[in-house]
Amino acid sequence: MPKPLENIRVLDLTNVLAGPFCCHQLAHMGAEVIKVEAAGRGDLARQLGADPALNEAGMGVSFLAQNAGKKSVTVNLKHPRGKALFMRLLQTADVLVENFRPGVMDRLGLGYETLRQTRPQLIYCAISGFGQEGPWIHRPAYDQIIQGASGVMSITGDAQSAPQRVGYPVSDTVGGLTAAFAVAAALNAPNRGAFLDVSMLESVLATMGWVVSNHLIAGQEPAPQGNENPTSAPSGTFEAADGPINIAANKDEQWVLLTDHLGLAALRDQPEYANREARKTNRLALRAALETVLKTRPARDWAKELNALGVPAGAVLTVPEVLAMPQVTERGFLSHFEDVAGVGRGIDVVTTGIKLDHAPLTVPTPPPQLGEHAGEIWGALGVSEDELEELQKEGAI
Repeated sequence: MPKPLENIRVLDLTNVLAGPFCCHQLAHMGAEVIKVEAAGRGDLARQLGADPALNEAGMGVSFLAQNAGKKSVTVNLKHPRGKALFMRLLQTADVLVENFRPGVMDRLGLGYETLRQTRPQLIYCAISGFGQEGPWIHRPAYDQIIQGASGVMSITGDAQSAPQRVGYPVSDTVGGLTAAFAVAAALNAPNRGAFLDVSMLESVLATMGWVVSNHLIAGQEPAPQGNENPTSAPSGTFEAADGPINIAANKDEQWVLLTDHLGLAALRDQPEYANREARKTNRLALRAALETVLKTRPARDWAKELNALGVPAGAVLTVPEVLAMPQVTERGFLSHFEDVAGVGRGIDVVTTGIKLDHAPLTVPTPPPQLGEHAGEIWGALGVSEDELEELQKEGAI
């Protein structure tokens, strides 16, 4: 069956993570995504990642992670002929995604109000750290800056370790997902054509609904909770014989099942654990009591038994461990590409976590080399090989 976004063309003018991650989702949903990269250097992510040789080759791991299935051309938007060529490409596009600082596209003469004059049905998505207006719009907005500004770091860790950054670029990723959702929704409008202003700061705050609402509505000061679930107890991370285990006995019946299975039914008779609120108040003492038994056996054994009883539990895995689990390997979450150009070997990359009609969403091609599709894309606009060569010599592409 056709994918939802087949026959949709997206111009991806983005760099590093938030924008490329947005377009990564759109590509897997079937859109034709054309990376329009800066002539001579391309997406900065091409130089980032844990493999220096790939960085040097312009195929850094950070680029490979979210650019499979896309096509690449280069253009100098400051060059008159480069800008003119871009405008020709724009006439074939349904969506444009950019994550420049606010005002950059306007200064290039390529802002939304200009582009809509010739392409009124264009969906223009601008991703930025703080949105397109407000006193902070000219601040640099890397992921960690947003993590700090949003309050995420203030509630991550425990009372001794907070503030802590989340262990992956959560602000960029959430911003990209928010943008992809907004683009997909705008494509469904009866009359296409919209300007989408996606703020990474607000996107992250929107995902913090419980924390924010407990402050706004209940007057609770947000605070770091470590590995404890502030809404219930016992619910959090506990030590087993070989490492940590997560247990979420959030319901009273799960609390009964857990204590019975651990041989600690007597805890239920103690007033400090008599109900949910009492257990929350005394959660640290309760955790210590449960760990006297949990530490006698391995985490995965406990998890298997507790899940069978109806008490949610799971060992705390490393990234390599979970990637090797049948739950991941058997669902087609990873895509493999053989002998990738510019890499010199096969690579595995993540997809989206979505299955469509029981099949994982995949893309047919690996991440592209810089400008790999120049002949295909510019040629389809009527640009001859001689003209391409001339444009390259002039620095327009």
